Amino acid sequence: MPQSLSKIYIHLVFSTKRRERIISENIRPALQAYITKLLVNQKSYVHKIYANPEHVHILCELPRTMTISELVQKTKTSSSAWMKSNGQKSFEWQNGYGVFSTSQSKLDIVKEYIQRQPEHHAKLSFEDEFRLFLKEYQINFDEKYVWD
Repeated sequence: MPQSLSKIYIHLVFSTKRRERIISENIRPALQAYITKLLVNQKSYVHKIYANPEHVHILCELPRTMTISELVQKTKTSSSAWMKSNGQKSFEWQNGYGVFSTSQSKLDIVKEYIQRQPEHHAKLSFEDEFRLFLKEYQINFDEKYVWD
């Protein structure tokens, strides 16, 4: 095969440092637009994004020539600098992140889930939501290393 082709969908989740609720509703749309542009510039198509006060959900495609860790690192570094330049002087993302694969057939379900974040978090904390993802994807974890 003379060319390399791929289509890998990922659901990326990461939080602010210490899960501080510092992403205000006023800055949320601009942050989402900025992260979307960052990812597009890295050749990643963004299907859905939602920035909660203390965490972000992104459904996007993994570029063929980039690792997950490179994509996340570039996104978090640049968006953190953007937040600082837009009034959040002490803004930081957590060190870690969660990435969960999804199939083409489940895209609409994941998009809907991300779109309905305010409804989910009226009933469930981010911490409990993240634990459910880890259990659903059968990811073994030690609670003391998940949070920072």
